[in-house]
Amino acid sequence: MKSFDLSLYLVTDRSLSLGWTLEYVVSEAAKGGVTMVQLREKDCSTLEFYQQAILLKECLRPYNIPLIINDRLDIALACDAEGLHIGQSDMPYAIARKLLGKDKIIGLSVECLQDAIDANELDVDYIGISPVFGTSTKTDTAPALGLSGIREIQKISKHPIVGIGGINQTNAADIIEAGADGISVVSAIMSAANPKESALQLRSIIQKTKISI
Repeated sequence: MKSFDLSLYLVTDRSLSLGWTLEYVVSEAAKGGVTMVQLREKDCSTLEFYQQAILLKECLRPYNIPLIINDRLDIALACDAEGLHIGQSDMPYAIARKLLGKDKIIGLSVECLQDAIDANELDVDYIGISPVFGTSTKTDTAPALGLSGIREIQKISKHPIVGIGGINQTNAADIIEAGADGISVVSAIMSAANPKESALQLRSIIQKTKISI
């Protein structure tokens, strides 16, 4: 039975971790209340990616937080991750589902309203609206969709929604108010002086906003 909470979704980036190991930042973020973690690696060997995935899986196990692998179906299979996140130019959803099986979480990035409409034909577990705001942590993205983009997609999507791109403590509440089920952050936690405290602050904002709407 798949069980996951999109509320506070951390996407990793080792280059932003202020010299700390990924395991340290992720463990601290888990203590602070992140609900999902996506391992995103664009510049390492397959072996290194696999080893990092195994380490993070062990870090997250005590907290029962799902580990999602970005893009790399082979790594998700090899480390038996809880799920996979794919973009519009990655492995086709149908192939990913066939290989991973029905019990794994699969998320799909959507970059425009049409992507979200097309996603309604797929049995994905969630969609990631990307990017909501402009961000320097991922440069190969479509134009920012803004809060209006979240509202438009939320109206037509049959899937749970997480917003990603330029999100931090100053605008997290706006994302939830616009209709997203959760927020996805990178630098707001990866580059925080205190990752646990940053996660606590973000989780508190999300919870308070959900109660108020």
